[in-house]
Amino acid sequence: MGKTVLLKPIITEKSESLSGKLNQYCFKVDKRSNKVEIKKAVEEMYKVSVESVNTIVVPAKEKSRSTRSGILKGRKPSYKKAIVRLAHGEEIDFFGEL
Repeated sequence: MGKTVLLKPIITEKSESLSGKLNQYCFKVDKRSNKVEIKKAVEEMYKVSVESVNTIVVPAKEKSRSTRSGILKGRKPSYKKAIVRLAHGEEIDFFGEL
């Protein structure tokens, strides 16, 4: 079984402003995938042409929260994020017709 390259789109205020101004979209991707695989996966899944792909590995974070029984400590795992720039005039509609 092959790996799934695109895990999910990242939808935040910052990523929405990037998509509106610079025609860039953010995705959470498999840590083992490279830029060429990410480009092919986006082009196949969304039927758009990709100009460039930038990747970053977001480091893990320590988290703690207070409960009745004390402080619980844990961590959020690290992940790889890809910022994909589309060709001029193309866009991805994540929400469909809501």
